[in-house]
Amino acid sequence: MSRAFLVEMKIINAVVYTENHIFEKRDIYIDGERIAAMPSPGGEVFDAEGLYAVPAFVDVHLHGAKGADFSDGTEDAIKKIAAYEASRGVLALCPATVMMEKGRTKEVLSALNSYRCESGAGIIGVNLEGPFISPHRSGALDPDLAVPFSGELFGEFQAAACGMIKLLDLAPECMEDMDDIKKYAGDVNISVAHTNCDYETAAKAFALGANHLTHCFNAMPGIGHRAPGPVLAAAEAGAYAEIIADGIHLHPAVLRLAYKLFGDDKVVLISDSMRATAMPEGVYELGGQEVTVRGGKAVLAKDENVIAGSVTDLYSCFKKAVEMGVPLESAVRSASENPAKSIGAGKDYGTLSPGSYANILLLDRDLNIIKIINKGFVTEANIV
Repeated sequence: MSRAFLVEMKIINAVVYTENHIFEKRDIYIDGERIAAMPSPGGEVFDAEGLYAVPAFVDVHLHGAKGADFSDGTEDAIKKIAAYEASRGVLALCPATVMMEKGRTKEVLSALNSYRCESGAGIIGVNLEGPFISPHRSGALDPDLAVPFSGELFGEFQAAACGMIKLLDLAPECMEDMDDIKKYAGDVNISVAHTNCDYETAAKAFALGANHLTHCFNAMPGIGHRAPGPVLAAAEAGAYAEIIADGIHLHPAVLRLAYKLFGDDKVVLISDSMRATAMPEGVYELGGQEVTVRGGKAVLAKDENVIAGSVTDLYSCFKKAVEMGVPLESAVRSASENPAKSIGAGKDYGTLSPGSYANILLLDRDLNIIKIINKGFVTEANIV
C-alpha cells in the first residue's frame, strides 16, 4: 500500500460530513497529523470534486482478520490485522479479547498496550469481552471460563493493559454486587454483554452507570411484549448500542428498528470480525473453539446454530447498513463519531473538526473508497 506524508494539504471541492451531521461542500485543511482550522501557505492541493469526505472509521469490537487474532498476543498478528483494517478505511481500533485463562489474558493485554502503530490502524483502547459474562449466553466464547465480576481481577487486567481497557463487558445478573458498576463506571465504560438478564436487572445496571450494550440483540434475551429484556432497558437509558450490520446477525428490519429505538447518535456499528475475515472458507479458531466458515457465515463447529463473530469488516458493515435502508449520514455517524465517543476518544477520532487527527476517507458516490488519509499519510485504498 503506497503512502506519502504531507505536512500541509488542502482538500478542495469535497462534499464533507460535518460536525452538524450533514454533508456540505467545503474545504479541509491538514497540518501534519491533524486537521487545521485555517490553510497554511504552500502544501499540496487535492481536488476532491465529486467525492464524499468522511471521518475514517473506528471499530470498538473486533477480534481479528487475515488469519490473525489479537488474542494471539504477538506483534506480527497485531500488525497484520492493523494493516488490513487500515486498507479498509478503519483507522482506529479497540480490539476485543476472548475468554482465556487469567495469565494468558494479561499477556495479551500487555501486548496490545505495547504495540505502536507504524502505518496501519492505531489501537486506541481494549474491549474486555469476558470473563465476566453469563455462561448461559456465552455465544462463541468458552462458557467454562466465565466468572462473576471481581474488582481485584479487573484491576489486574487493567494494570496489565496500563489503563488501555476502555470497555468492560459484564453480565449484571452474574455479579455478586451490582453496586460495583457504580464503583467502576467512572474509570471505564461498562457494557451489558453476553447476558441472560431481564429488563429490571438491566435497567438497574444502566441506572448504576453502565452506558453500553454489546452486539445488541445477540447473546441476550430478545424483546418480548411482557418481558422487554435488556435491549429496551438500554434504549430507555440512552446507552450506546453495538450493531453488527453484516446482513447475518440482524434482519434489515431489526437494524432499522435499532436506529429508531436508540437514535443515530447512539448506534455504534461494529464488525465483531474474527481471524477468518478476508480469508478462504474453511475451519478456523476463536477463543479455543473450532469455527466453520461457509457462505460468509462463521458458526461453532460443534453447534451451527451459534454464530461465531463475523467474517466482515466495519467498512463493509457501513455499506451494508446503507443498503439495508439506513440514511448515509446516520451510517457515517455510527461508524465513526459514535464509536469514538463511546470509549471517550471523540476529540481525536471520528470527526473532521479542527484539532482532530487527519483520518479521512474520500468516497465516490457508490461509497467506494478512493483515498485514505491516515494521520496525514495519504494511501490508496485496497478494497478487495
